[in-house]
Amino acid sequence: MNRREFLLSSVAAGALVAVPAFAQDKLTVLGSVPSLSFPFFVHMLNQIKVEAEAQGVNLIESDGQNSAPKQTADIEAAIVQKVNAIVISPLDVNALAPAIEQAVQAGVPVVTIDRRVDGVEGILAHVGADNVKGGEAEAQAMVDAFPNGAKIFHLQGQPGAGPAIDRNKGVHNILDPLKDKYQIIFEQTANFARAEALSVTEAGLAANGKPDAIVCANDDMALGAVEACAARGFNDVKIYGFDALPEAIVAVRDGKLAGTVEQFPGEQSRTAVRIAVAYAKDKTEPKEKLVLLTPVVIGKDNLDKAERIGEAK
Repeated sequence: MNRREFLLSSVAAGALVAVPAFAQDKLTVLGSVPSLSFPFFVHMLNQIKVEAEAQGVNLIESDGQNSAPKQTADIEAAIVQKVNAIVISPLDVNALAPAIEQAVQAGVPVVTIDRRVDGVEGILAHVGADNVKGGEAEAQAMVDAFPNGAKIFHLQGQPGAGPAIDRNKGVHNILDPLKDKYQIIFEQTANFARAEALSVTEAGLAANGKPDAIVCANDDMALGAVEACAARGFNDVKIYGFDALPEAIVAVRDGKLAGTVEQFPGEQSRTAVRIAVAYAKDKTEPKEKLVLLTPVVIGKDNLDKAERIGEAK
């Protein structure tokens, strides 16, 4: 055993200390999300738990803590414990690839949610939203709101995250051919974080003045942009988010956000668990290896389409 293998096995063994004892007659599934500091992933893990209970399997809950090494260690610990399946939304599609490949090689079925991992053979399935279409829908909603053209800020997601890459592509698919009328005058990542979006938007406003619209790759950034604009009295800037969090749904209802994109994370999570458990039980192959839900822009006129409308207070 070389030094790296020793360290990894030590980390994995250490991680096992926190794992509760489970009934041996039940299957055990690892459910892993990038970080529970993001409301989106709290909801996702909650829905993984709901479906695990419905399927009668044990669940090990993993918070990646926004750290690829932490999420990697959790996967390695699960392999050591011989879990029956892994359902994971990887923090970084490249950094998590080696650990996911290790799981596949160990014979553990892996289903990814929300964020795909390309280049790893043998992943059982991926369940997510078509984030390119989501980005396109978001940008198109903005275009429809400004038929005569607009000046736009674009707040991008976390570099290396699959959804950030795809949403960015979708936004540019719509806006690039229309750049004479729809000008992106400020574009920068805010890493999916509200506080960072607040400071990034403040910097953008200081350097470029007031835009007509701000297109954001998630709701946390959109809500940060709302704060920055409100502080300057720019309450008529149309701001668009992505994820349809309860707080964002309320903001759409109250006119603080122009719209948010619903990608149905609960349905993604529950579907992924069903696929993983079916295979773990009797090797049932999924009907489709790639399951992509089509995102929908939520505005005041279709709030009832939001998955989490019941949580919007």
